[in-house]
Amino acid sequence: MMTRLTKLALAFSLAGFTFAAQAQNVKLTVAASPVPHAELLEALKPTLAKQGVDLDVKVFNDYVLPNTQVQEKQLDANFFQHIPYLDKFNKDRGTNLVVASKPVHIEPFAAYSLKVKRVAELKDGATVAIPNDPTNAGRALLLLDQGGVIKLKNRSNIYPTTKDIAANPKHLKIKELEAATLPRVLNQVDLALINANYALEAKLNPKKDGLFTETTSPYANLLVARPDNKDSAAVKKLAAALNSPEAKRFIESKYQGAVVPAF
Repeated sequence: MMTRLTKLALAFSLAGFTFAAQAQNVKLTVAASPVPHAELLEALKPTLAKQGVDLDVKVFNDYVLPNTQVQEKQLDANFFQHIPYLDKFNKDRGTNLVVASKPVHIEPFAAYSLKVKRVAELKDGATVAIPNDPTNAGRALLLLDQGGVIKLKNRSNIYPTTKDIAANPKHLKIKELEAATLPRVLNQVDLALINANYALEAKLNPKKDGLFTETTSPYANLLVARPDNKDSAAVKKLAAALNSPEAKRFIESKYQGAVVPAF
């Protein structure tokens, strides 16, 4: 028969075992944009905890700090960007960040307007807002070309600038602004081309609200880390989780086509 003292000893022993098991978990700090990246990471937290990884998600509203802080080892990895942006960032800033997962999802880039319902309704001299970082500015110009609003000199160039516009029949005034601000200035311009993560935060759905949307895209988002930690067990577990059936189900059920799995 178990005495009270024995029961207490056993309870303390089990508590100590649980604490030891938890203490063995590795903390992994990852930067992410609020939607959909941070939401997906939060959904995967319980699964990763069972695998020995305590995921700490740090939310950022810009596209620069998540990279610089990973480079400086203030953070372990980030989840917010696609390869064209990463390549341009590394080249321009001398960083050496690397891809740490397969493509996870695509956020369809779209054009939005509160003033017109069709492209044909855009007036001569209309103001169009696009992101001001080179990669997404180029992506926006390619989408404007796809939508028949402008014509670029070379559609195969994924980094076009306004200098690469061959034809601008409506004499559009193109303003380059910080990507995160675009939903907030939508009522001040005639057309704005907005990254889906910022559009979703503003309750804009590219599938439902976009005047026109990317039909094809090389801009799949993925996990990024450093050369010294991309092959660590914790990063590999996170990469696998981001490409898991659980992640796919979450993306499809949560975003209903506004975000699309890339695997």
